[in-house]
Amino acid sequence: MRPQCSTARRIAQLATRAHGVVTREELLRAGVTPAEVKHLLTIGALLREHRGVYRVGHRAPSVEARYLAAVRACGEGAVLSGRAAAHLFGIVRAPAPPPEVTARTYRRVRGVRTRRAERTATLWRGIPVTTVPQTLVDLAADLSLDDLARACHEAGVRYGTTPAQVKAIGGRYPGAANLRAVLDGDVRVTLSKLEKRFLERLEQAGLPLPVTNRPAGTKRVDCRWPEHRLTVEIDGYRFHNSRYAWEQDREREREAHRRGDAFRRYTYDDVAEDRTFAELRTLISPSVGR
Repeated sequence: MRPQCSTARRIAQLATRAHGVVTREELLRAGVTPAEVKHLLTIGALLREHRGVYRVGHRAPSVEARYLAAVRACGEGAVLSGRAAAHLFGIVRAPAPPPEVTARTYRRVRGVRTRRAERTATLWRGIPVTTVPQTLVDLAADLSLDDLARACHEAGVRYGTTPAQVKAIGGRYPGAANLRAVLDGDVRVTLSKLEKRFLERLEQAGLPLPVTNRPAGTKRVDCRWPEHRLTVEIDGYRFHNSRYAWEQDREREREAHRRGDAFRRYTYDDVAEDRTFAELRTLISPSVGR
């Protein structure tokens, strides 16, 4: 019994550090014999995820376990990438996509979308993954303009990612024009239903539409009328519910005042109120609508 307990202990130590995922190479280095590996597979204590990559005794793997197993199966230097990386970072809201891995050498792994390339990488939740700026570059060809804008916004809110950091990736890649348009604010995008409702109500009130989600100073602002020196932030909970987002909102307000803009912040309730648009009428131009 002692050897079995010792083997189980060694495996548990390896698996605990890696979402329950171990490789054959790790097991052998830890002193588990090939015969023991075979026996553990037979009794279901190890579950084969990919060739030479196993889960330890759990039949309902987490997303992290699936993603890490895929990365391990693709060899040294492999990293999670694309939509899977975006899901891990939480910058794209959708059900967990299948694993997508970029490696230095091409690997064909069942159930894993693979590509051969060099990528800037980091470690997140114990999983080698492309950096947030690199992930945005990889997403550029796969997402619509609105979805790409939301991903860029989430990256800024969650990780402080700036347009300059994304542009610094450089190189030629599919979707580069779309990503530049989003980063430079050259397309009108709305990030939430609340912003869309705000624009609809502006039209109904006969007020001019602002430029939306474009850089102003060092920050991207929700709505701005440059010719009227007015900046408006729309405070939906989803994009303004963290300490980092709160700090960034305060800096947007300070920058607006430094460039001479009037500044207003509107909530869900404000957008539903006629008085909000009466106030905007006086701020945009006393003559509008007269």
